[in-house]
Amino acid sequence: MKLVVQVPCLNEEQTLPLVLGSIPKKIKGIDSIEILIIDDGCTDKTVEIAKDFGVKHFVVHPQNKGLAKSFHDGVNKALEMGADIVVNTDGDNQYPQERIADLVQPIVEGRADVVIADRQTAKIKHFSKAKKLLQKVGTKVLNLAAGTDVADAPSGFRAYSRDSLMQLNVVTRFSYTMETIIQAGNKNMSIVSIPVETNAKTRESRLFKNSWEHIRKSGVAITRAFIMYRPYVVFISLAVFLGLLGLIPFGRYMYFFVFKHAEAGGHIQSLLLGSVLMVGGFVSLAMGVIADLTRINRTLLEDNLEQTRRNRFDKK
Repeated sequence: MKLVVQVPCLNEEQTLPLVLGSIPKKIKGIDSIEILIIDDGCTDKTVEIAKDFGVKHFVVHPQNKGLAKSFHDGVNKALEMGADIVVNTDGDNQYPQERIADLVQPIVEGRADVVIADRQTAKIKHFSKAKKLLQKVGTKVLNLAAGTDVADAPSGFRAYSRDSLMQLNVVTRFSYTMETIIQAGNKNMSIVSIPVETNAKTRESRLFKNSWEHIRKSGVAITRAFIMYRPYVVFISLAVFLGLLGLIPFGRYMYFFVFKHAEAGGHIQSLLLGSVLMVGGFVSLAMGVIADLTRINRTLLEDNLEQTRRNRFDKK
């Protein structure tokens, strides 16, 4: 069984030696371990340092393309290398690479398709109270969207089985972490979390500029997930809400018309408002039907994409 540890890097010459030096050389149940560096537009000596450590496999982006693209391209390269398990860690040494052995064991033992390290964010000293709260709330909302029970959704320290990677498709440009959980949950994959303690902070996050940007992008990703995988929940709920809300002004109009004997033209604004809300409800219902048909079509396309990927990467 081959393990490929992929390390996305953007100018990590200061911390990469710590990462490469702490990756295990031997792991129970693993026959070979290879390291893959994703050079995401590095302009320092990251690549030279990796070569000095004996790394032979690289994915090179002439310009920075972001974490999601780096993960996507790294996975394709790892599958080409014949990886049975792919572990993703970061070049900033945030994660304890010595725990890779624990991370892959549920997959080696056949108990999991995806294993995600739980950073136990409540214990991370350099995380503000607001960030800890956002991580907690975001994870709960994502679990609701995915039907999962993941402890730390934003964690990028993960292990994937070869079979799971054949089925997962990263299309976002923000972060693959939430998208892969949502897809894995909706494809009924087994996801396991293991607690880890992160290393000391070495630099600020480059994924987002501030917490508000993180909230906005995460919110968009989760909303898209609901629409993509559970459109009936979104649109039928919206249709029911608008329909019930529309009954209120209708009821008001009927009350004045029947009991107060209001003139035919009186309180017409209530009738108009109720009509608008009811029409909005019917439109939402129609959008739900269209979105559900789109979901079915996307499922068929994903099945074809999975078969194409297997034909391309499966071992002979």
